[in-house]
Amino acid sequence: MSTLQIKRVYETPSPEDGMRILVERLWPRGLTREKAAIDLWIKDIAPSAELRKWFAHDPAKWEAFRKKYRNELKHNPAAVETLRQHLRRGTVTLVYAAHDQRYNGALVLKNFLELP
Repeated sequence: MSTLQIKRVYETPSPEDGMRILVERLWPRGLTREKAAIDLWIKDIAPSAELRKWFAHDPAKWEAFRKKYRNELKHNPAAVETLRQHLRRGTVTLVYAAHDQRYNGALVLKNFLELP
């Protein structure tokens, strides 16, 4: 049984994380690769630079951001399939860098991947 979860890159990695996949376009500030314990970095799955800058983690733009990012994901089948392949193999943790734990791209991505 595979599990899909999300976790901030600044939280301590654990064996329960399974495969840790960074889903950001930019490497998180202040972290070495060893400390981040990232197994795979899929830059292309993250929101586009334009969308990320437009959203700027503004909760008032959350619903529009979710819709726009989901549209980007629909037009990015290769990156989405890469994630799905890893999820079929076991536990995957989508690792993100945003400070906001309620409004971030990893939440949208997790929800997108969980839909049939």
